[in-house]
Amino acid sequence: MSTQTKISRKTILDIKKMKVQGEKISMLTAYDYNMASLMDDCEIDVILVGDSLGNVVLGYDTTLPVTMEDMLHHTRAVARGAKKALIVADMPFLSYQISPADALANAGRFLKEADAQAVKLEGGEDLAETVYKLTCAGVPVMAHLGLTPQSIHQLGGYKVQGKKEDAAQKMISDAQALEAAGAFSLVLECVPEKLAAEITGLLTIPTIGIGAGVHCDGQVLVINDMLGMFERLSPKFVKKYANMSQDIKKAVKAYISEVKEGVFPDADHSFK
Repeated sequence: MSTQTKISRKTILDIKKMKVQGEKISMLTAYDYNMASLMDDCEIDVILVGDSLGNVVLGYDTTLPVTMEDMLHHTRAVARGAKKALIVADMPFLSYQISPADALANAGRFLKEADAQAVKLEGGEDLAETVYKLTCAGVPVMAHLGLTPQSIHQLGGYKVQGKKEDAAQKMISDAQALEAAGAFSLVLECVPEKLAAEITGLLTIPTIGIGAGVHCDGQVLVINDMLGMFERLSPKFVKKYANMSQDIKKAVKAYISEVKEGVFPDADHSFK
């Protein structure tokens, strides 16, 4: 008889419990098997397969061109690499906005075909019906307010949201509606610290901040940003924990030099 211990994966109940216990939630994006595996070894709580892959992996200017097939492909890879973290998949533009029925059909694919445990949607109270329909069908939903990249043209650019009183009140109302509809957590992106703290205090579900201050229940960053791998854009809220773009360039230049000079491969890297 096998004595192998089954690896336990974090669930949405674990994430909710962390808020109750005052334990901060760690979340990062990943888009491939290797990075997801490394994060899992480090005991990350949540891995988001973000539609930010459009920017940092596929080279688009926005997240709008990202397709369902793109997201399913990368979510499958992440799920093969991470066995302990909760895996949340971003639903791409127009995969959930057209109708609740379309949203359910597409969201279900992430759980059925890509082994995600939850999906993330951008939007406020107008999406409450969709969130309710998904959660009733057994699809956990992470909501997203503030700077919502899929609405970048409507927002007029990448700007802090909720700075004016009426906008702040609307965000509070949206957050409460999403919680009531069944969302298990809420991402707050580019939101004033005071407003994010107020929303965090009002909700029973955890908030995950990105450019929203320290009072959120957890934090998320794009892995390429925090590792210093993406040089095209550097938002104020990103802390770079490494400078891998320079390290990679240095390594590639060394390789090119050794190939040109006939130094690589040497005896240690050749077969006799």
